[in-house]
Amino acid sequence: MTRLRIPANMTAMFSLLLLTACVPASHYPMGDPQGPYPLPSPPQVGKIAHLPTGFYVSKEQMLAVAGDARVVYIGETHDNPASHRLELEVLQGLDDLHPGRQALAMEMFTPSQQPVLDRWVAGELDEKSFLKESRWFETWSMDFAYYRDLLVFCRDRKIPVIGLNADKKLVSEVRAVPLDRLSSEERARLPEMDLTDPYQRAMVATVFGDHTHGDMALDGFVRAQTLRDETMADTAARYLQSPAGSGRHLLVIAGGYHIANGYGIPRRVFRRIPVSSVLIGGQEIEVPDSKRQELMSINLPDFPMVPYDFLAFFAYEEMRETGVRLGVMVEAAPSGRGLVVKKVVAGSNAERSGIAAGDLLLSLDGDPLKESLDLTYAVKRKRPGDHGSLRVERQGQTRDVDVLFQAGVGTPPLEKR
Repeated sequence: MTRLRIPANMTAMFSLLLLTACVPASHYPMGDPQGPYPLPSPPQVGKIAHLPTGFYVSKEQMLAVAGDARVVYIGETHDNPASHRLELEVLQGLDDLHPGRQALAMEMFTPSQQPVLDRWVAGELDEKSFLKESRWFETWSMDFAYYRDLLVFCRDRKIPVIGLNADKKLVSEVRAVPLDRLSSEERARLPEMDLTDPYQRAMVATVFGDHTHGDMALDGFVRAQTLRDETMADTAARYLQSPAGSGRHLLVIAGGYHIANGYGIPRRVFRRIPVSSVLIGGQEIEVPDSKRQELMSINLPDFPMVPYDFLAFFAYEEMRETGVRLGVMVEAAPSGRGLVVKKVVAGSNAERSGIAAGDLLLSLDGDPLKESLDLTYAVKRKRPGDHGSLRVERQGQTRDVDVLFQAGVGTPPLEKR
């Protein structure tokens, strides 16, 4: 066998190079830290990329990797149905891998809503009762249809749902004043707060955008964002360490800014309980004109890490409208009896049926109307061509009004949604 002989002076030179390689004379970046390996082909809707390696993978391959982690994070686009389908598919896959040992944690709820979430999962509440008791429109306010399938799946499979987010009132207080100026009672409600993360501050400063408000306003925005992230991380970590969460895997869903690059919720969970994790996100690569105004026109800093382990490519979809509108603005009557019509939309189903401002709406199809949710929920179940019997009181006289619900009549709804 031929052996390669290296002269003694060459050996010495190699040794010197090895020693000095640890401290190069000059440093330069190599490649893109957010995408160290270019994708083999342009992304297409439906494809999933593993960003650390630059390979496309199947959904099954992604789930096989995610299933090994104790915590899986999904950064969602709140108003994209495609993003919510991905969440449901991931939860289904994880629950199949961990039957009886999977839980879901959601930004959309707070710990104060946990008893209602537990009752929902136990099957003790119908949808309307759940929306009322969870104060859905007060705490999150988005169309429940985005999250219905996910929550129904949890109820059907008895998967615990954990409310993560900070209370809105406390967020407002923390945004308004520095932490050391909060009352002792307010400080006692805070989780452990780390305000020093440079990547989060850079992101918040970019999203905040208008620096004319000054550094104090920016500092308040950073405090508020940090409170949300720390509260969600603290709640998730406490659940994993609790008897209820012992041995369970956790899927955390939150807006992309809370998950991407890991400095929001994931790193703060790891600070509390070092566990394995996988980050999944989505990117809209097909955007219809109607959705372009929804996109934030900002340029985030170039962070020195991949945003997600797996990135799914979406179309930015519209929520499919299957219902109709009544076309009124209402508020609960001071007496607690019915809803007072404050405004009727021109050309709406309400106007065509003779409903006028000042009318008192008492019931729809025999179901009492006590708050705006009662009306909104009932109308959302109507379809074009359906009729509804609306009991109306005007100047002390009560009558039943037949409403023919037609699609596309009048301007968008003014009922609270």
